[in-house]
Amino acid sequence: MARSNFDYDIIVIGSGAGGSIAATLAARGDQRVAIVEAATFGGESPNWGDIPTKALLHAAQLYREAKAGAKFGIRSSMLGYNYPSLLAWKDIAVRRTGAGGNKAFYQKHGIDTITGVAHFISPHEISVNKRTYSAEKFLIATGSHWERPAIVGLDTIKFYTPKSIFTLTRPPKSLLILGDDPYAIELAQLFSIFGTKVVIASTHERILSQEDEETSLLMASLLAKDDTLSILTGTRILSIIKDGPMKRATFLRGGSEQMIKIDEVMIAGERVPTTAIGLEQAGVDYTAKGIETSTTLQTTQRHIFAAGDVLGGHSYTHSAMLESRIAAHNMLHKTPLEPDYTATPRVIFTYPEVASVGLTEEDCIKRDLAIKTSLVPLGAVAKANVSDMHDGFVKLIADRKGMLLGATVVAPHASDIIHEIGLAIKHNISAHELAELPHAFLSWGEAVRVAAARL
Repeated sequence: MARSNFDYDIIVIGSGAGGSIAATLAARGDQRVAIVEAATFGGESPNWGDIPTKALLHAAQLYREAKAGAKFGIRSSMLGYNYPSLLAWKDIAVRRTGAGGNKAFYQKHGIDTITGVAHFISPHEISVNKRTYSAEKFLIATGSHWERPAIVGLDTIKFYTPKSIFTLTRPPKSLLILGDDPYAIELAQLFSIFGTKVVIASTHERILSQEDEETSLLMASLLAKDDTLSILTGTRILSIIKDGPMKRATFLRGGSEQMIKIDEVMIAGERVPTTAIGLEQAGVDYTAKGIETSTTLQTTQRHIFAAGDVLGGHSYTHSAMLESRIAAHNMLHKTPLEPDYTATPRVIFTYPEVASVGLTEEDCIKRDLAIKTSLVPLGAVAKANVSDMHDGFVKLIADRKGMLLGATVVAPHASDIIHEIGLAIKHNISAHELAELPHAFLSWGEAVRVAAARL
């Protein structure tokens, strides 16, 4: 098909972080661009993911800190909250970003917007709502979704996911969360703060199993301090059925069958790439783990690229944004680029926050790397005394020459602290050089300096 016969130069399928930036950059490059969205424009992050969740987490953590203010001389025993007002604050935060439901944004940039589920009918054509659209190039950025586990009775009850949990008009009295990914842990703490009795059920032997063991053990310990939150690791849910106004979950743990009653259930376990878009008709190879691409994000069809969660890799908005920029460049230019994930931070917005970058200690062991580590508790720096916060640490991993390979920070504002360590890893700054950098007195960042000095 000649280029002049294509409806568009580029069609982007998915308007989330993996597709949005590429569509905008392509339009600025004088390309004829269309973007297809199956649900709400803007995708996960601004509509029901990062923005609304973190807005509520911020409010929840303010509430929690204020309730604990007596030790500082603050009278807060009568403190309360209004959940509809909290949900209203969430909506304000979403509106302020301007990215949620942002169909007009694309139209303003000369991008045609198409609402509906896209299916490839040939390598250069898709069908949306029974209408066919053609393009010279495509970017697939359809993201991922929570896999519905095979549990007896699940199809007979109403359950939620992190995408729908805030349609509840008040916190449930009790909530069973299936899964222990960062979203699950964040929402578990959020609802626990607002008084919900939360039970986390995970098939893994420890929560946050993708992180170093010290992180898992500390966070499990901190979460368990709240008498409204309990964690069931090594647990397999056998069935969930209606039991009057509640639900009854039967599970297997430690070789014995047990039962609990709960009000609501949230599925937040495995996420699977959204690939049911007719990839076979396009000649694009994929597996259950996601779409297969080259290092330049090209699929098995050279004119079709992919970015974001549909790749089955890094489930982080900032990774999807990086891939979207790289994909746009490679669709527009002859000299291709490759995404560099070296210093990509991984963040869990609990209190305290968990942030990590680079290799974990387990990664290093698997690669048979000779390493040395340094773990400094927050209590080692003066900030812990003035804040009365000692639960957390900074862990650095370096090779035998002292070059940094990875790090984990469990502390307030860990999501901000982690970037200096990421910069050190990316640009081969040694632990010695990091230790020599003056860090502000009475900052949590001092723990980074101390950990680097000990290396």
